[in-house]
Amino acid sequence: MAAHLVNELMSSLECCIRENVEDRDVAVAFSGGLDSGIIAVLSKRYGNVTLYTVGVKDAYDVKVARCMAETLGIRWKHIEITEDDLEKEIPNMIRVTGTVNPITISFEVPAYFVLKHAAERIVLTGQGADELFVGYSKYIGLSDAELAATVNDDMIDLMNVTLAHERSVAEHFGKNMIHPYLDGRIVDFVNSVGMSGVSEGDIRKPLLRDVARSLGQPELAERPKKAAQYGSGTMIIMRSMAKRRKMTVREMISRMAEDL
Repeated sequence: MAAHLVNELMSSLECCIRENVEDRDVAVAFSGGLDSGIIAVLSKRYGNVTLYTVGVKDAYDVKVARCMAETLGIRWKHIEITEDDLEKEIPNMIRVTGTVNPITISFEVPAYFVLKHAAERIVLTGQGADELFVGYSKYIGLSDAELAATVNDDMIDLMNVTLAHERSVAEHFGKNMIHPYLDGRIVDFVNSVGMSGVSEGDIRKPLLRDVARSLGQPELAERPKKAAQYGSGTMIIMRSMAKRRKMTVREMISRMAEDL
């Protein structure tokens, strides 16, 4: 991608992060991947950072995040989850947020557990990077018009569903959740350059990959993406819980909501 775009984006991200973390103790919800990795690197410049990764003992995200945290030289903590944890906390998630969509619940489990267990009041996430910087595989091969429409729909869902859910959880645990990629300066930047400025053929998030390289972290640029519910092992646990009940995951979540 054009160097001036990389520099402009990196500068805007750095300004946003500095304003929120300078001289503070902060947590980063960390999968070991590109989005949270960039936030971790920039946060380390200004704040006292701890990275938190949620997952079952041998989860993909846990293995990747442990190695990447060592590479970045940032303190890292693993929040291990088990079936017993989800048996207890999924009903609490439903109670706190009103969310009963099983897909939303499954990919929001990592954020929930970071907000619950992080010692720091300020928690940063990589939320919004996939929508703004063309990160989902479903975007590949779409025409310009189709891509713009799909991204717009996903942004509406993100703002109205996902962030509403996360705000409720953050408030419940007394935390302040920061989404640097959704900062107004970043959104304005993406709107100004258009989809052609942030996408490049079949490469997912090419602009963010170049930002990672400019930060001296090529490992982040090459890290393959895995959805949170699979990278953490959450969906495997939820399917096991549902199977034991002789239900689908959707039926199980609906039953949990009814029982409340």
